Amino acid sequence: GGRRPRISTCFLIDDYFTRFSSPAELVPLLLAEADRAGLEIDYLARESGCAVTGTVPVAQAVAARIVESPPPGSYGNRPPAAQTGWLANGERSPVARAPQAMKPAAAWQPPQETAARRHSVFLDVELWSEDADGRRTWSCPFLAAVWQLARLGLLRAEGEPLFTPDPRPGGDFPDDWDELPSLVRLNARADPFAAYRTCSVLPNRFLPVEHAVRVVLDQTEVDTAALRQIAERSAREGVPVPDSVADRVSYVFYAGP
Repeated sequence: GGRRPRISTCFLIDDYFTRFSSPAELVPLLLAEADRAGLEIDYLARESGCAVTGTVPVAQAVAARIVESPPPGSYGNRPPAAQTGWLANGERSPVARAPQAMKPAAAWQPPQETAARRHSVFLDVELWSEDADGRRTWSCPFLAAVWQLARLGLLRAEGEPLFTPDPRPGGDFPDDWDELPSLVRLNARADPFAAYRTCSVLPNRFLPVEHAVRVVLDQTEVDTAALRQIAERSAREGVPVPDSVADRVSYVFYAGP
């Protein structure tokens, strides 16, 4: 009893899909608007850091940990997500095949959610796309799932947290996003970046993206040592976390652009 809640705020900037303005121009404007709203931003993160941080291919490492949950009655007749770049929360509709001579065409069957509650809400998530030269672009839902794992302190490299904040630059912010660290501590007095739970504030248009995030999190094999360490520490502090990583993530959606 009486323990002070540890809460930190973080603003995630999309510098992966679009590069607009520069840190030198945008970050001071962002901080000024937050100050006018009475909000202190503790950390600033770049979405491109969810793809690669330093020399670590973060997204590729998380993709390698995807373990698809086979729906009941499935026979593995679809290539795995590692090959297709698609991940579903259930059984897709069977591929229609031309009927053989003297045999009727097979009847259409609907997709089916694995953990459906009476009726299915089936979702098939594109994790990445590749161009003609094989260059991969990670999808927004997949990078958002990587981001949630980072915020929850569940991304590790050789046992240590992968995302560690750099201090705020002493002078002006750089002119190029690539010159800004993946994670910057803006507030020297901020509580830790890694959290037992997250709450993201997003416009309504991101709701389908975050549904996809849950599908990814539910089928990602998270570092067992990290899970055990966080479960033990949170229990000692009287704030146990849910077993499901996806259940540690929550949202506030608002109407807006």
